[in-house]
Amino acid sequence: MSVDPKVDPKSPAAKGIPTYDQVAIDGSSPAERISGVARWVVMGGTLAGLVLVVNQLFNLQAFGIVLIDGRYLYILGGLFLALSFLIFQLKGGKGGKPMLIDWALFALSLGCTVYLSNTAQQNLSQGWEYAPPQTAQYVAVLFFVLVLEATRRAGGLVLFTIVTIFAFYPTFAGHVPSPLTGFQSTFMQTVPYHIYSSESSFGIPMKAFGGVVIGFILFGAVLQRTGGGQFFNDLALGLVGGYRGGAAKVSIFASGFMGSMSGSVISNVLTTGAVSIPAMRRTGFSAKTAAATEAVASTGGVLMPPIMGATAFIMASFLSRPYIDIALAAAIPSILFYWGLFTQIDAYSAKRGLRGLPKPDLPVLRQVMKDGWPYIFVFALLLFMMIGLRRETSAPFYATVLLLVVNQFRASHRLDMQRLSNMIVGVGMGLAELTAILLGVGLIVGSFSATGLAGTLVNDLVFIAGDDTLILLLMGAITAFVFGMGMTVTACYIFLAVVLAPALEAGGLNTLAVHLFILYWGMVSFITPPVALGAFAASSMAGSNPFATGVEAMRLGGVIYIMPFFFVLNPALIGQAPAWEVIVATSCALVGIAMISSALQGYVSLVGPIRGVFALPLRIMMFFGGMLIAKPKTELLDLNYGESFLLGAAVCALPMFVAWRARHDHTPSPA
Repeated sequence: MSVDPKVDPKSPAAKGIPTYDQVAIDGSSPAERISGVARWVVMGGTLAGLVLVVNQLFNLQAFGIVLIDGRYLYILGGLFLALSFLIFQLKGGKGGKPMLIDWALFALSLGCTVYLSNTAQQNLSQGWEYAPPQTAQYVAVLFFVLVLEATRRAGGLVLFTIVTIFAFYPTFAGHVPSPLTGFQSTFMQTVPYHIYSSESSFGIPMKAFGGVVIGFILFGAVLQRTGGGQFFNDLALGLVGGYRGGAAKVSIFASGFMGSMSGSVISNVLTTGAVSIPAMRRTGFSAKTAAATEAVASTGGVLMPPIMGATAFIMASFLSRPYIDIALAAAIPSILFYWGLFTQIDAYSAKRGLRGLPKPDLPVLRQVMKDGWPYIFVFALLLFMMIGLRRETSAPFYATVLLLVVNQFRASHRLDMQRLSNMIVGVGMGLAELTAILLGVGLIVGSFSATGLAGTLVNDLVFIAGDDTLILLLMGAITAFVFGMGMTVTACYIFLAVVLAPALEAGGLNTLAVHLFILYWGMVSFITPPVALGAFAASSMAGSNPFATGVEAMRLGGVIYIMPFFFVLNPALIGQAPAWEVIVATSCALVGIAMISSALQGYVSLVGPIRGVFALPLRIMMFFGGMLIAKPKTELLDLNYGESFLLGAAVCALPMFVAWRARHDHTPSPA
């Protein structure tokens, strides 16, 4: 790989180590594979969509145009739905040359969009969701079919199957046995409801997309294309790269930063993993552990503020709360998640005697900060507008403009025409993919609304669980895990927010904690076999056994299975308590998770290994001791923080003593 002459000769890129920017703009990327007329159409459509969004959200009234919300969403959704047929191939995959049928579907989508936008006012005033004229019925059927096909292309066959079954559910709801029975409608009553009501395809998910999500997707894409990825990578290298297991610790930080911006586990693995996995392998990590570390770190990025991906903004819309409330609530759980991964990596490295990256391969932190201060300034502006001014809708647009202006003064990452066109196409691809999925998942929400199933299902779930909150949570966790296997994170969350969240809330649990609980358990399938998409993607890059990588990812990401129960049973861990209790609960959780991580790895950092004939029971003791220390304040065990901490510490004392005694004669084990 050739090195850009403008790159610092002391940087990793100059030594032949691939960088995030080089990975992002590689010629094999989907954005590069879209060419010819289709490329110009995608670029034009993307820019038109962004202009529409800016005009609507900033109330510019360009050319005297003022759009009602329904018309705005029809134009925005229909435009990116049309682009999805040029971006996603008929047989799957992104990019490539569109076929004649793709262009035909593109044209039909635009035609439907024109009709829907022109009749939006009539729809609103005449109640077309219940009694549309004949022409409107035919258009609704056509648009309905287009949405299903776009969902299949963008979301895959499993999501398409789930969406299709639920989209048609109102037509046979009366014949389904209890507790899934509901009000039944005819086909020609169901389809117009899906398209013309504000409860289905163009309901809460699309409203969140058109209001807040699109700005942050744009900001994340621009940040990555203008050197943000490389800055965060170098920052992580400079901070922790030289310590033991440094390559893996860099992966934790870099994947967390990048995942928070992209909101996609798979794209995060493929982008950051191209750099981190080879670095981990060179410093002594086994193939499966290197891949598992990247998969777990990338999964956690979607859960980490300040951006968290599209799902968090949709959550804010569901809860009718400012996004910053969601981000602040998610801060402590995400810190605990990464703390668990970090402590496990440290224990793994100490157990095997692994060293950090060589100092010559590390960037100078002072130089990194000197070169990357504009990114920090841009983030400061973003956070100030979100937290200080409470302008969540406009904040990412101002930050994006500032980023583009600053970027043009930095020669190493200045956007030339090729990079600019790739960035526009990349933004269009991301928006088209999310639009197709949201329109499809909206059909599920609409079906529950049309049949009244959501309310009855909630009552049935609460009845089955009785008064046992823990049973209800276990049912919820299993449900979220199963649906997370076949859906994207956003799709899974939307479905469960309608079906499961009200049942958990009815059990007396904190509403915000419940929605975060669903989000966390919807993410579990990315690192848990048999699906484990994140782990399998990383294993293909590391050359490891996919299933073994998934099992290793379960161990490294073990906190993700426990943490949701902690914060949903103790809202102090999402900041929903007095400040003193938040501090105490978080401190206990940090110590407890460190003990749990030590038990999972069989090594206590700074103390020694847990080994010998009784190693397994000692590790089990330490695991449960850590659980007691981190235990949420609940009625399950009537102990206060101090009592629970002391009891947990007593349980951990023997394993700690054995580890300390074994420290002096410890020899590193093979990776």
